[in-house]
Amino acid sequence: MAGKTTNMSTIKQLLLLRLQDAGIKTIARTLGISKNTVKDYLQKLHTLQNKADMPFTIDALVQMPEPQLEALFHAGNPAYKDDRYAYLKERLSYFGKELKRTGVNRKLLWQEYRNEHPDGYGYTQFCFHLNQLLHSRKPTMVLTHAPGDKLYIDFAGKKLSYTDRVSGEVKEAEVFVACMPYSDFSFVMAVPSQSSTDFIFALTCCLQQLGGVPQAIVSDNLKAAVTRACSYEPDINKILIDLANHYGTTILPARAYRPRDKALVENHVGLIYSRVYAKLRNQVFFDLPSLNTAIAACVKDHNQTRMQQKPFSREERFLADEKPLLKPLPEQPFEVKHYRQLKVAQNNHFYLSADKHYYSVPFVYIGQLVKVMYTRTMVFAYHNGEQIACHVRNYKQGGYTSLAGHLCSQHRHVAQRSPQYYLAIAQKCSSQLHQLFEYIFAQNRYPEQLYKTCDGLLHLQRKSAPAVFAKACQMAIDYEQYNYRFVHNVLANKMTELIPDTAVNNKPLPEHQNLRGKEYFQQSLLF
Repeated sequence: MAGKTTNMSTIKQLLLLRLQDAGIKTIARTLGISKNTVKDYLQKLHTLQNKADMPFTIDALVQMPEPQLEALFHAGNPAYKDDRYAYLKERLSYFGKELKRTGVNRKLLWQEYRNEHPDGYGYTQFCFHLNQLLHSRKPTMVLTHAPGDKLYIDFAGKKLSYTDRVSGEVKEAEVFVACMPYSDFSFVMAVPSQSSTDFIFALTCCLQQLGGVPQAIVSDNLKAAVTRACSYEPDINKILIDLANHYGTTILPARAYRPRDKALVENHVGLIYSRVYAKLRNQVFFDLPSLNTAIAACVKDHNQTRMQQKPFSREERFLADEKPLLKPLPEQPFEVKHYRQLKVAQNNHFYLSADKHYYSVPFVYIGQLVKVMYTRTMVFAYHNGEQIACHVRNYKQGGYTSLAGHLCSQHRHVAQRSPQYYLAIAQKCSSQLHQLFEYIFAQNRYPEQLYKTCDGLLHLQRKSAPAVFAKACQMAIDYEQYNYRFVHNVLANKMTELIPDTAVNNKPLPEHQNLRGKEYFQQSLLF
């Protein structure tokens, strides 16, 4: 029977009219259907009434629910009763296993199938029935999500890009996507790569945007999250474990090659393509922050748009049902921690290869192994569980970051040398030495030579009596001999004994008549 299937209510009317002994023309005219259709249904009724195992009466058929009645009158496509279909169904397990093998496809399986059964299905019907049978063996489950329970995260398959303002190079950016499955609230951010540092940074920004921490984070099996994939006990990246410990949550990696474990975020990526990618397709960005600003605006519109068949938006449901149930954020955001076991060099510095930079530790640890932990901003050194150094991270290649307290006394003295350093020491010894140092640094000479002169004078000061050394410095100032050798000779030859203790440095000028005064200069200006 070709054409549109007749409604079961109409069929029941046909049965009731037949029960009243109405003719074919009367039934066709009353129900508005063709006489041939009436004949076909009456033929099916005759078959059902004469069924050997369980005959049906018209009254019983009229009382049946419509789906059962439809199954009797519309038995389905006879193709599924064909012997070819039965054989194909028996071979389903074999075909399913073969399709997983390298290089095996449906075309090859169909060719082998036709070689064995030349009268079998054509390629189109073979693929149709095979797909239906394979899909029927992989049922899906409806997952229910509790509010504030999980956060699904993943990277989109397609990338966004921005143009370097200086070089004009187009740089691609990975797109991090996250969503809360209960409310479908979304977060999207572009990062330079899928590395652990960029991945953790994006996840940290996501938690800050949510304003709380869910009970668990469901991640994909990317290397930044899982170091060894396993369906039952995957090895989670240590950095991600540190993040989970910092925020008080749990990491639940999805099974490898099981996208249905996180079907919601997979479907969400498709929404992001149409609601973010498509809207930004004709815009040009010159840096990553401006790209992320545009992404955030699109995602905000997406979250605030009313959902289909629901009287609320994603943001409204998140704020009402999920955010109050999230754990509070810690005071400090998480930073990625890297660990190294390094040896302290003879100059009491260790070399951090990640920065190509040197950092100091106390000199007593020279030659020993220290455990170094560094974040994006700080570098810490530990020995036997005790922190021995802390530095602000420096990315200058080949540079040294040193603390004066880490150096031995000799090295500290060399490192701290400066005019102010020597003048401060001289001030504590005597005013004459301080004045002499001022004259020394007033000279236009190489600083290293001036430092050595000051070191020599300080050496003499330590070996001499304070009063004697002060007289020697005063003599150097009076005779304008601002050097180590002159003071050394004065002390060696005991020349300070020739100067009385009451000697005055600045002798007054003798009285004379050669005084012109200010009037002289005023008259000179007139001429």
